[in-house]
Amino acid sequence: MEMMWFYIAVALAISDEIHTRVMWNVFFDFYVLLAGLIQKTVSSNIGLWLIHEFLESVFHFIVLSVVFLSVEIGFLGALIHMLVDIYHEISGVNKSHIYHRALHFTVESIFFIMILGL
Repeated sequence: MEMMWFYIAVALAISDEIHTRVMWNVFFDFYVLLAGLIQKTVSSNIGLWLIHEFLESVFHFIVLSVVFLSVEIGFLGALIHMLVDIYHEISGVNKSHIYHRALHFTVESIFFIMILGL
């Protein structure tokens, strides 16, 4: 196990920052159009948000799978990241960006310490 849990959590944090910067700065117009199409298709803001979280998880899955050459790490990382995002949104806690980063890092680190410690 050693430090692998730490590397995965750092890679997820970097992946999330890359996702945020690329989607909101580079592909903003496309992202807005895609959101409009999805909104028309599902006719629900909650459905739109869940699809957004799923697509973000697919992004993290691809990044982690390539970085660690492991589909399992990619899947588990994407899954825990999506669950933390869903919990954070449902709980209604609206804190700073650094709080959100720290929440992700802490939960994801503990998750991978438990998984890799088995």
